[in-house]
Amino acid sequence: MKQKIPAARTKPETEGYEMETAVSDITWVSESIAPWLSSTHAQPILVDALQRKQALGQFMTPDWVADFMASMFTDRWQSLDLLDAGAGLGALTAAVIRRVCSSRTRPVTASVTAYELDSALIDPLRETMDKCRRSCERAGISFSATVLNRDFIADAARRIQGGLGIEEFTRFDAAIVNPPYHKIHGNSATRMQLRYALVETSNLYSAFLALIVGLLKPGGELVAITPRSFCNGAYFRSFRNDFLARMSLRRIHVFESRRAAFGTDDVLQENVIVHAVRGRPAPNSVLVSSSSGARGDAVTKRAVPNEEVVPSGHQKFIHIPVGHEQSRSAEQVGDLPLWLSQLGLAVSTGRVVDFRAREFLRNMPEVDTVPLIYPCHFNGVYVAWPRPGCRKPNAIVCGPSTRDLLVPSGTYVLVKRFTSKEERRRIVASIYDPARVTAPLVGFENHINYFHAYGHGLDPSLARGLAAFLNSRQVDAYYRRFSGHTQVNATDLRTMKYPTREFLEQLGLAAGDRTQDELDRIIEKEVA
Repeated sequence: MKQKIPAARTKPETEGYEMETAVSDITWVSESIAPWLSSTHAQPILVDALQRKQALGQFMTPDWVADFMASMFTDRWQSLDLLDAGAGLGALTAAVIRRVCSSRTRPVTASVTAYELDSALIDPLRETMDKCRRSCERAGISFSATVLNRDFIADAARRIQGGLGIEEFTRFDAAIVNPPYHKIHGNSATRMQLRYALVETSNLYSAFLALIVGLLKPGGELVAITPRSFCNGAYFRSFRNDFLARMSLRRIHVFESRRAAFGTDDVLQENVIVHAVRGRPAPNSVLVSSSSGARGDAVTKRAVPNEEVVPSGHQKFIHIPVGHEQSRSAEQVGDLPLWLSQLGLAVSTGRVVDFRAREFLRNMPEVDTVPLIYPCHFNGVYVAWPRPGCRKPNAIVCGPSTRDLLVPSGTYVLVKRFTSKEERRRIVASIYDPARVTAPLVGFENHINYFHAYGHGLDPSLARGLAAFLNSRQVDAYYRRFSGHTQVNATDLRTMKYPTREFLEQLGLAAGDRTQDELDRIIEKEVA
């Protein structure tokens, strides 16, 4: 007996969703419905709808981005069954229809299935579909559209499983989507619906993609614009494994600017456009392209070997080498001899989550406290503590309630988990030196990753060499291949390759008063 899954959401709601600081964008306002949009009747509906969509992590996308996405489809369809899983006002569908109507090899028929959860947008979405129908009629294409005011996740989960009396569903030749971007709570109805469809993922955008893959025909094409966070990290590993097992990547385009394409200061990572095909053998290479994100900006392209985009390994990180420097650095760092565990080292995330330990935090050191280190204590090569002006507590009470949050005094290499957009390099490392901070124990706040010798401090020379290596130009270029956001996960640091212990210790001894650029030249000789 099949388990009954939760009912579909009938209106936009944020229960079960956790908003992330990095946001995506969802709906381009189609030119085809411009008269409706400018009408007095439309304005309150549109403003209210857009406010709700922004509350769900959905933001407007420029029309030229929609056309750029539509241009990536390669098939020359005899008939086209298109899925638009988050249709909004119909921008992406309209872009595909513009493309097929202007193509020399036009399909005989074009059918669209468009999902939109927000009932306020259904009428303008239908008007966009009418415009598409008239364009197709002029081009000699028979057009039909089904507009569904339903929750795509709940509906697709039922259809993929084929249960609960749902009729045999259409599988699609193509899908185009710019999905919402929210974390999904583990006990939410949405998470239960996804598990019913055998999908395990923690974000709405990857959930949309996973379900869309299940609705494509063999050879069906997907073009999606999403945040880049799925390319790395433990949270998306299950999604990556499933997606890459069923789809072959054909093209990846990255917008290098976090602001130019979408005009928001809150976007903390690049957006990417992915083109993939279901079930066909993967090509020998993937087309990787990039642009700044500004309209009309030049697009650079290069064919990258498949194994360089998805190197072997159980993590299945997706690398996006946008330049020869990143490719060269990836080869150099990837060819280093040792994993972190082979150095006898580990990396962990700081144990002190400040809002959970608030009653034990102190602005300045007191008799019963030990140091608490935040990113604001990073001061070049070494941590500077205490620091009254950093607006963070400098100490944590040492007692039975906090003992498990602390680590024994020792030399540790610390890496910021979040770097600012203005920082020169993604990975920023600093050294906690017990000779500079005298205390028996220390707490590392949760926004810090720390390297340790399985619970204990490092040899000082090894720590200096490791910090110099992590701060290097080579590691920065390597890291940018598979991470497009400002978060540095402990998993990312574990999956990197490292030089020998001997080299790191020699590098540490040589560090002295040398600048990081001088150390980079030493590292360059080692990894070349």
